[in-house]
Amino acid sequence: MFTDHVFTLVDKRDAEGFAALFAPDGRFVFGNADPIVGPAAIAAAVGAFFAGIDGLRHELRNRWESGADTVAELVVEYDRRDGGAVRVPGVTIFTRDGAGLVTDYRIYVDLAPLFAP
Repeated sequence: MFTDHVFTLVDKRDAEGFAALFAPDGRFVFGNADPIVGPAAIAAAVGAFFAGIDGLRHELRNRWESGADTVAELVVEYDRRDGGAVRVPGVTIFTRDGAGLVTDYRIYVDLAPLFAP
């Protein structure tokens, strides 16, 4: 299933593989950050985020699909650079076009615990 594939790529920290899921004008928004448009820019931004952590794992709690839209409720465990780990709830919403490529991908999560001292 596509949703499982998405989170497998992310959990492997495969920024290029994740970005390859996007349409040429696909849009990615992480929390309250500015939108990132296009696979190359998405790969660079996601790769930079992955470089700041030691790992992550997504636990899919619920999934709702309606046509081209998917909503995934998750708990994400992040491995911090200091050796600690934090778990936070989050929601990801994405839309795919007729070719199956992601046109809009939004992540709603509070990362404050990840970067807290």
